[in-house]
Amino acid sequence: MRIFIDADACPVKDETYKVAARYQLKVFVVSNSFVTIPVSPLIERRIVDAGPDVADDWIAGEVQPGDIVVTNDIPLADRVLKSGGAAIAPNGRPFTPDSIGSALAQRSIMEHIRSTGEITGGPRPFAAADRSRFLQALDEAVNRERRRRR
Repeated sequence: MRIFIDADACPVKDETYKVAARYQLKVFVVSNSFVTIPVSPLIERRIVDAGPDVADDWIAGEVQPGDIVVTNDIPLADRVLKSGGAAIAPNGRPFTPDSIGSALAQRSIMEHIRSTGEITGGPRPFAAADRSRFLQALDEAVNRERRRRR
């Protein structure tokens, strides 16, 4: 079991490192540019070429059943789930096979609305409660996979 962080603009990298250290899990921090990471044999930085979906493609190509991916990217979460991995948004919302279809549909609708010039606002600001939900969701995902492997 490994954890992958879609690191560009991810607000919960430090929380992910703490959970990974508790369970001694390898973490891959994947981004298009340099991201500072703690010095640890468990944490590895992967800088990929700039461009749309390059980091997502790298993560999707590496993820295996039982791995966990931290991402806000709904299409990446869909690819992760199809590979047998788990995907969690930084706000603590787990992507599941039951929820991914509606998330993809809503994303498509919002893209269409924005393409017409409509101003939709954007996501609400990241809050301390989101950080707490994320920590709980990541811990639950790790423990669920550990139980499954027994």
